[in-house]
Amino acid sequence: MKGFSIIIVTWNGLHHLKTFLPSVCDTDYPDFEIILADNASGDGTVEWVNENFPEVIISTFDDNYGYCGGNNRAVATASKEILLFLNNDVKVDANWLHGINECFESDETIGAVQPKLLSYKEPEYFEYAGAAGGFIDKYGYPFCRGRIFETVEKDEAQYDEISEIFWASGAALAIKKELFEELGGFDEDFEFHMEEIDLCWRVKRFDQRVMYTPESTVYHLGGGSLAMGSPRKVYYNFRNNLFMVWKNYSTSELILRFPIRLLLDVIAAYKSLLGGKPKEFAAIAKAHLHFFMDWFKVQRKRKAISSPKVKSLQGKMPFSIIWNYFLKGKKKFDQLL
Repeated sequence: MKGFSIIIVTWNGLHHLKTFLPSVCDTDYPDFEIILADNASGDGTVEWVNENFPEVIISTFDDNYGYCGGNNRAVATASKEILLFLNNDVKVDANWLHGINECFESDETIGAVQPKLLSYKEPEYFEYAGAAGGFIDKYGYPFCRGRIFETVEKDEAQYDEISEIFWASGAALAIKKELFEELGGFDEDFEFHMEEIDLCWRVKRFDQRVMYTPESTVYHLGGGSLAMGSPRKVYYNFRNNLFMVWKNYSTSELILRFPIRLLLDVIAAYKSLLGGKPKEFAAIAKAHLHFFMDWFKVQRKRKAISSPKVKSLQGKMPFSIIWNYFLKGKKKFDQLL
């Protein structure tokens, strides 16, 4: 049986912790610890947790290092075999760790695992951030089983099989500690969004698999750090996706697909402008500007990544999700296959 270090990053998120931390502390599992990674909160988080949940280990930092930096720094405190990065707005079932443990125990080539993510507000539906596991299309756009763009499916047991995926959501991401450290952790240049996809891409390059298990269920509120549709969220989504694609694509993919990818982003920007969303247009333009300004740094990281040990990266789809969703009207995952 694996031991779990549950790491929860927070910054002025006491309102979330009051709602969601009790369920995590009520976990029914023989070997786990909870580490709160506090990014210099000023809302009384540390005092409240110390008073109400003294069993929680608190790592306090001198600044707000975001999701990536906070998690990376908290790993030094972790003593268990499996790291489990959990958002501070996630409610868990009492036995949620058992299903994740069984998945790791089933195969030593499994490097990371995601539970089923359902909506905290509407628990009969999947949750936007991860649903039943993540995939990417040929141009690097991410999507999930149970959620494609703004279409979120109802959970009707259609994804109730343990299966390999391309990426696991950072809302609830379990990964072998030794593997995480060997990969260098989260890329802190991402700050927010898609850092988990980048990490999972590197996990696969290390010849380890990323899995989804419905035997574990968590409920994610979502939008706690960046609200859906906010220009800042749009900026990070577009900039970080370009970072991720350039870092991890093969040379042939960059030559054949990256120009088309840039064109698709331009189309998305002008669609926002014509749709009366000038701030969204500006966010996409800013994301591209900053990508090219940081290109040399990203290129150095690309060169530092070794070639994949496997010819096929499971979960990387050979089609365009944009073409299928917007032009062919395929709104659900099973329609894509």
